[in-house]
Amino acid sequence: MMSLIQQIIGYTLTGLGALFYFYAGLGLLKMPDFYTKLQASTKATTLGTFSMVLGVGILNPSFIGKSLILVTFIALTNPVASSLMIRAAYKNKVPTCRETIVDEIANGGEKHD
Repeated sequence: MMSLIQQIIGYTLTGLGALFYFYAGLGLLKMPDFYTKLQASTKATTLGTFSMVLGVGILNPSFIGKSLILVTFIALTNPVASSLMIRAAYKNKVPTCRETIVDEIANGGEKHD
């Protein structure tokens, strides 16, 4: 039997995950170019997936071990995948928006003030 607190935490986390997925979709619609769209959607879906998977793990305790493995896998792979997609887009000369001022890849990662 699941406790009330366990249910509240589980459903809150799954609801929070759905909210992050909504923000990811909103980022895809509102951001001006490929690079910012990818960054916004990757971060939001990563947090959304963390919340969803942990919420399901709390609601179904037999799934918590698998939830932690999934969260670890996603935390390790999503940043690498998004970085590779951005580098591939950059090498294929996908244009940036007009507001882009600093090109950190061309400058070797140097930060400018």
